[in-house]
Amino acid sequence: MYKFSASAHQSTTHLHSNLKPPKANQTLKTYLTSNCNAKAILFFRQLLRHNPSSIDSFSFLFVIQACTKTPFSLEGQQLHANLIKFGFHSVIHLQTSLLNFYSALGNLLYAHHVFDEILSKNTISWTALISAYVVNQKPQKAVELFQKMQMLDVEPDQVTLTVALSACAHLGALEMGEWIHAFVRRKPELMADAGLNNALINMYAKCGEIQTARKLFDSLGEKDVTTWTSMIVGHALHGQANEALGLFGEMEEIKWKNSKNKEEGNRGSSTILPNDVTFIGVLMACSHGGMIEEGKKYYRRMVDYYGLKPREVHFGCMVDLFCRAGLLKEAYNFIIEMPGQANAVIWRTLLGACNINGEIELGEKVKLQLQELEPGYVGDSVAMSNIYAAKGMWDKKVEVRDQIKQLRRAPGCSSIEVASEISEFISGDDDHPLKTEIYEALKYLTISMKAYDYSLQISSLLEF
Repeated sequence: MYKFSASAHQSTTHLHSNLKPPKANQTLKTYLTSNCNAKAILFFRQLLRHNPSSIDSFSFLFVIQACTKTPFSLEGQQLHANLIKFGFHSVIHLQTSLLNFYSALGNLLYAHHVFDEILSKNTISWTALISAYVVNQKPQKAVELFQKMQMLDVEPDQVTLTVALSACAHLGALEMGEWIHAFVRRKPELMADAGLNNALINMYAKCGEIQTARKLFDSLGEKDVTTWTSMIVGHALHGQANEALGLFGEMEEIKWKNSKNKEEGNRGSSTILPNDVTFIGVLMACSHGGMIEEGKKYYRRMVDYYGLKPREVHFGCMVDLFCRAGLLKEAYNFIIEMPGQANAVIWRTLLGACNINGEIELGEKVKLQLQELEPGYVGDSVAMSNIYAAKGMWDKKVEVRDQIKQLRRAPGCSSIEVASEISEFISGDDDHPLKTEIYEALKYLTISMKAYDYSLQISSLLEF
């Protein structure tokens, strides 16, 4: 449970019995906007004890938002109980705030339960639930809820559509994304929404329709940093390094021209500065394009010129850059010199490169690092087994294989969109309602491939 500081406690001693609701709510709102969430909660507790008549539904709203921002799990659940005692459990803006609170905790069961209790569900409450599933990495459920929302004739707004497009991007659900785009085209007021256009660019890029994404990008008059970044990242994801870096060059040229106009006293568009996400796209482009020196240059430019602090994802991009070029020792030295401890993903990138390049000694050093970070991850042992097998070190391979048998693998998962319906498949799972038809289709494909003399090459596969 959160322990409040003495200074926070002292700030509440001025309460007295004739405190009026507007003043109490204004104080709560001030704490909330100042990001003093603990003080807001403590102030509310004092109201409960000394002046409960000063509390209204807006008081609860401010405190629930304070619990969500931090988040304070226990305090938020206590607020939920008090909210019911005060008879505010059916106030829709409070129910929606509670839904957001449980979403912030990652408790989708409670979030959905709160949603089910809302008697008159509106666009905002539907959007909150869909967003909860997107934020907590359940995009398929989010799309299903969006479809259900349409069936119930609840009109989505630009926020709903933006969240739904994010789910489509995660799933690669192009048909649903195109349906949303068609819906937006029929609503002129939505076409002007920058956030929605950015979400459409991101969706098309991540669903493989990079030309459609670029066409939409080029058609937009006003572009913000997210618009530019979405397109740069899209090109980078598709291995189009020159296009990504060319676009970044255009972005910097516009920034330079606008800065010059301001110096000369001319009116112009506001300067758009690249952010740390923009540089993720730039570094990814360099990595996929094998542009080692360019990658180093842009990394230094991000830090020295723009003053942006690299995050783990930027470090990961640089390690990937070195690994793709076969510069494994340089990648290792970069990781060692990183501020703070590298995460398992970064080390795993290097281990994968050791596997491809047959680097046993370095691979073993990396495996030891991963053993400390995630000792039970099977994939690391599989990679080392492959390295030993490629070098003919069969005793070592058998030793690692025996270790793998004691570990449990996480089942693989994939999804496919057919006629706007998304089906998810887990390795070894035969519970799909159309499994008979699916296996018949697979059988037909196998027969067809054999007819064309196709044979599966299994020389690179290991048997465990």
